[in-house]
Order: sequence, then structure tokens, then C-alpha cells
Amino acid sequence: MIPVSAIIITLNEERNIERCIDSLKSVVDEILVVDSFSTDRTKEICISAGVRFIENKWMGYSAQKNFAHQQAKNDFIVSLDADEALSDELRRSILEIRSSVATGLFSFNRLTNYCGKWIRHGGWYPDIKLRLYDRRKCRWEGTIHERLIYPRDEKVILLKGDCLHYTFYTVDEHRKQVEKFTSLMAKEEFARGRRSSWFNIIFNPVVKFVRDYFFRLGFLDGKEGFLISRISAHAAYMKYTKLMKLSK
Repeated sequence: MIPVSAIIITLNEERNIERCIDSLKSVVDEILVVDSFSTDRTKEICISAGVRFIENKWMGYSAQKNFAHQQAKNDFIVSLDADEALSDELRRSILEIRSSVATGLFSFNRLTNYCGKWIRHGGWYPDIKLRLYDRRKCRWEGTIHERLIYPRDEKVILLKGDCLHYTFYTVDEHRKQVEKFTSLMAKEEFARGRRSSWFNIIFNPVVKFVRDYFFRLGFLDGKEGFLISRISAHAAYMKYTKLMKLSK
């Protein structure tokens, strides 16, 4: 079988990391956790699970993942976040790939659990992620929503099964992340030369809500669908407001 390493970057992930590791154990030859000096039980859980554990100062999402996949023992990489886990069907798909004679680039759908409910609409599913790859051909880029950069002539194959994403346990966690990420996004866009206007601040949040809640059928996810659409619209408002402040 093709040798595969799994990489996970962590910071205070004691409530998620064991589930993530358990989902990988029957699928890969090595599980590598690169931790940014967690102050909770993350290190203890990882060592008890028998994974390779490396501590490295936080470098940013993409840089930390690039560091992690360079530390791995194998070239073929599965990259998961600590709050993700492979479904049974996705594990079977990866094992089938490992039994083949060639590696490549493989993606899979990500199904998100929001406050205890699986979200299947509003643009949140299928949330296709490219996470199974040959590190010799790829690198991570991006400040917040990191993406894998790969040769454009490479074919990406979608595997069967879902990556289960246990995102926010409470609505307050969602709001706090929006506050943090909109600041980072505004700074990133400002550095790229983008500017905001009152049109962006007023119009974009409305379009965001209507698109996600109505056209992307967010209403089918019940009250959680409404909350997600409303908070996402507010995030657009916050991002463009913060971008305008930076411009001034």
C-alpha cells in the first residue's frame, strides 16, 4: 500500500483532537500533530494516543501546515483540522486509493455540525476540500482560509464520503470567531489594495443573507440555518466596516 502520513495542526483542542486521531488510525501509517504550545490537555491526549507530537511556534495557518507536511515521514499527505474527522465511508475511500498504484490529488465533501445539528444547505454543503495530496507538488497559501496550491494540469478526484466538521458548539463561539476573522480579513484585503464604501457596507450583507438563506436554501436547516445566514451577513458588514476604518 502507498505510505501515507496525516498532519494536524493544533492549539488548545482537547475537546476535538481525540476524535480526529481515532478517525485516522486505521487509514494512515503516521499521524503527526504540530501544536502551538497548547495550555490545555491537547499534548497529553496526543501522547496517550501514540501519535508523533511536535511543538512549533504559531506561524499562521498556511505556514504551519507547510511546516507540518515537511516534517512528515511520507510524501502522500492527509491534512485534517483538529475539529474534523473522517466518516466511515471516507475512510474506505482512502484505503481504496492507498491500494492503487499511483498517487494524486483527492478532495472530499465536508459536512459541518453546528451547535449539534448537521448543516446541509446555505452554501455550507458540500464544502469540497482538497486534503489528500503529494506534498512534493503542493503548498499551502492564504492567511485565514488557507488553500492548497497545486499544478493546474493535475486532475483532482472527488472521493466518496464526508469529512465531518465539528465547528461551533455554541452561537457565542461563532460570533467570537467572526469578530476575529473579519479583522484579519480586512487587514489582508487592505494590504492587497482593496477599499470599502458605504455601498459595500449596506448592500453586501443584504445580498449575503438573501443568497444563503433563500437561494441556497438555508431555511431548510431550521433555526440554525437562520442563525448562520444572519451571522454571515453580519460578518460581511463587519469586514467592510473595518476595511473602511483602515482606509481612513
